[in-house]
Amino acid sequence: MDSIIKNIASFLILFCLVLVFKPAQAQDQQERKVIQLSGIILNADSTDAVPGVNVYVPKKGRGTSSGRFGYFSMPVLEGDSVVFSFIGLKRQVFSVPDNVADDKISLIVTMQEDEIALAEIEVMPYPSEDEFKRAILAMNYDAPMAVDTRGSLSPETLLRYAENMPASGNENFRGFQQGQIMQIQDRYGPRPFRLLDPFAWSQFIQSIKRGDLKKKD
Repeated sequence: MDSIIKNIASFLILFCLVLVFKPAQAQDQQERKVIQLSGIILNADSTDAVPGVNVYVPKKGRGTSSGRFGYFSMPVLEGDSVVFSFIGLKRQVFSVPDNVADDKISLIVTMQEDEIALAEIEVMPYPSEDEFKRAILAMNYDAPMAVDTRGSLSPETLLRYAENMPASGNENFRGFQQGQIMQIQDRYGPRPFRLLDPFAWSQFIQSIKRGDLKKKD
């Protein structure tokens, strides 16, 4: 009987604490002023805008991304932590001040490159070095690679190897980044058609007059 009374008393105390702190928390959220946060995101040298950067407030469900010129704008509350993240760039966090005199804040954000150096890994085609040596010595390859008189690989062989060589990590990242930029550009309308551009025709005619298209010996 005593345990039941203690449980009921504990439940009543907990219920009273919830009723006391919940209005205070709701009042605190209502008093937080809405701020219009906007700005432009640049690279480390501040020479180019960075489009497609994710700008969001964690656990709040509010966010946006920078446009093709690096511009962004979104509403935030006083005291929010705004995160700027992008693949290949270091993550940055901006804390909105609690007492802001104006109802808007403008930023210029510079994103630094995030370089990650991994440890060296040696990949062997065989379980041990001895088995690899025995396999190499047992090979019977009669057709040697084409070698020119200078002792280096011939241009035809190098060209064949270059055609079969896969893209590097840097090339893959640049292709992914260009694809994202083109996707963002498509949001604002169709891509320009250069054959209908009068400025392009003017540059082409001027290059003909200057003789840029003539074959040089």
